[in-house]
Amino acid sequence: MAAVPIAETHSSTGGSRLVTSLAMELRFDRTALLFSILLFLVLVLLATRGAGWGWIRGFSGDVLAVMWVYFTLGSMVKARPQLLASIAFLLGVAIELAQHLAASFDIRISNTVLRIVLGATPDWWDVLAYALGAVLVLAMAMLGRFRQRRRVRAHAL
Repeated sequence: MAAVPIAETHSSTGGSRLVTSLAMELRFDRTALLFSILLFLVLVLLATRGAGWGWIRGFSGDVLAVMWVYFTLGSMVKARPQLLASIAFLLGVAIELAQHLAASFDIRISNTVLRIVLGATPDWWDVLAYALGAVLVLAMAMLGRFRQRRRVRAHAL
């Protein structure tokens, strides 16, 4: 998907300016892919071996799941970190809402793997975990930008 600027007109000035804050474009990011693969392996470990690990599997797994979605998207799409984190968070909330609706209408997922991946029990604490995951990836993005600016400044001296 190519970045498409959106023209926004201002009635007070009669002019228009380009707004590209929601623009995305396809690209490949090796670092994001490596983070995505690493997080995927940790999530598989939690899903297969973490049955008795209590909150580590449940809460931490949900935090890592949002981070995994963020890095997976980031490996394929160039966009603002806030947009990618929002998409990852909203995907988690949508899955939680689907779990709630499925429980309300007594719908069960028969496939064991799909039930483990999507979850079967709605828990609103999961939304907190999704938010924490989104905040963590945004903090990582801000830290990366800060380090990059420091490197550029030090190199310019």
